[in-house]
Amino acid sequence: MTRYDFDPDAVRPDGRSGSQMRLFDPVVEGPWRGSIAGTDLNGPVTVLAYGNDEIGVGPRLHVHPYDETFIVVEGRARFYIGDSVLDASAGDVLLGPAGVPHRFENLGPGRLQTIDIHHSRQWIQTDLG
Repeated sequence: MTRYDFDPDAVRPDGRSGSQMRLFDPVVEGPWRGSIAGTDLNGPVTVLAYGNDEIGVGPRLHVHPYDETFIVVEGRARFYIGDSVLDASAGDVLLGPAGVPHRFENLGPGRLQTIDIHHSRQWIQTDLG
């Protein structure tokens, strides 16, 4: 499928060049595998890698002043986003809207691995629980 959603001649490059950083080392243990701030990558989002092997375990209830997108890379999770309870598995993408408290936990069996995209150049969070 060929796409032509905009005229490339209508967009002027802003002077940034492509950049690369390592998000996580696959052999490093622990749930918070790494993060890259948009300010470091020279981009508009902050990216985190989270994973654990324990059923029922995940980040505590928290909130951000911006949207957060979750990508389930491996395993199964239950997300609590405001009043919504959503079960997700590898390949699913979820949205936590700005100002809406959220958390998630590993449903098992096995490892849960997510990539969490914070729609902010830096990670800003208030823990609630």
